[in-house]
Amino acid sequence: MLERLWSGWRAGYVTNAPTRRPEGGADEATGTIFTRILSSGLSDDETHVIHRGDTCFVLANLHPYTSGHVLVVPYREVVDLEDLTADETTDLWATVTAATKAVRAAYRPDGMNVGLNLGRPAGGSIPDHLHVHVVPRWTGDSNFMSTIANTQTLPEALDETTRKIRAAWP
Repeated sequence: MLERLWSGWRAGYVTNAPTRRPEGGADEATGTIFTRILSSGLSDDETHVIHRGDTCFVLANLHPYTSGHVLVVPYREVVDLEDLTADETTDLWATVTAATKAVRAAYRPDGMNVGLNLGRPAGGSIPDHLHVHVVPRWTGDSNFMSTIANTQTLPEALDETTRKIRAAWP
């Protein structure tokens, strides 16, 4: 298991992490973590929301693989791509494109990973609410800490990630 050097702010998420209900779907009373973030009454700064569009939004990932890792999420809780409306599909992919532009401008990575994990067996930690990962990558970005200590270093706080990507948003 990969460990992280800093993550005290993650305790609230870990404590309240959503799980897939036996009957399927999110908790009907509160929804997924993404729905709870949107309905929390907290500011976009406090929730690390970077952009709000017509049918989806972008936020800094609370569990980043690297600095600059963001999620593009439809407002509506859907499980699979085919559950999206035509308008949601168009807006989702336009927002993914804008997010890649912003991450490239803010971080100047050598490459990018853009992808989805549909369902828990595919690696989806929040399988009841589709979301697209946009992850900047650098040549040799796996450092000795991952190799010898099973630990990943993240040199930037989420507030800084949010600020950088907002400033670079097209």
